[in-house]
Amino acid sequence: MDQTNVLATVTDQPALDRIAEPLSRAVRDVYESAGPAGAQMKNAMHGVWLGHPLHPVFTDIPIGAWTTALAIDACANGDRGMRRAATMAFGVGLAGAVASAATGLTDWSETSGRARREGLLHGLLNVAATALTAIAYVQRLNSARDRGRACAWAGYAIALGSAYLGGDLVYGHRIGVTHAAVDQPEQFTDVAAVADVPDGSMRRARRDDTDVLLVRQRGRLCALAHPCSHLGGPLSEGELKNGSVVCPWHGSEFGLDDGHVINGPATQPQPVFRVQERDKRILVKEPD
Repeated sequence: MDQTNVLATVTDQPALDRIAEPLSRAVRDVYESAGPAGAQMKNAMHGVWLGHPLHPVFTDIPIGAWTTALAIDACANGDRGMRRAATMAFGVGLAGAVASAATGLTDWSETSGRARREGLLHGLLNVAATALTAIAYVQRLNSARDRGRACAWAGYAIALGSAYLGGDLVYGHRIGVTHAAVDQPEQFTDVAAVADVPDGSMRRARRDDTDVLLVRQRGRLCALAHPCSHLGGPLSEGELKNGSVVCPWHGSEFGLDDGHVINGPATQPQPVFRVQERDKRILVKEPD
């Protein structure tokens, strides 16, 4: 049995949902209970202000710092200065692990299915790795470096295994990767009749590989990619607000004019099309 099949077997266990569902709901409830301030904090943790997920900014810090710490420690040969440098590197890694956990938990709370179950395992392994490294760090501060070495190496090994799951979440499940990559024709392409999109409405239109959301509001016609950039939710089934559309799956909100993210969990803007009305037909093309 290869690694992919083993991973699929583990993440298909229904028992994981009994942990994942209430935990993800609790995370969302914490932000919602804080009102507008909570929404702003949640957007910040997702990385809306950055234009892509914030979580990856912190994920390399623990592995990099702990690798450095273990390498320095292995070469210390009784040098107190090098030992202090290794201890400091362990501390830097722990700080990065906290930031990585906070942002990762926020992103994870807006997933579902196998990705959510695998993300739960990823998080639990990270907790174990961080706990072992924290024990090693405290022991080093208490001059018990040798006793902490085993904990440090065990934590490092677990962190590497967790990093594999993190990679599968990104490259296998496309968590944090835009799902709004649709074909945008180079020339104006007919996708719908003008009469199909009355004022105050939105509808999905498809032509070949072009999948577009058409919205007419206050006489202005806008066109955006139909699948939500977060996890591909159908924007045409969402809520049309004043100047924006809200995805029905996880609540990501995008501006109609330029697709900018108003509220996460989406972090990448929604692609937009140039749109034109001609001979009672609606045509779209890639933006200039």
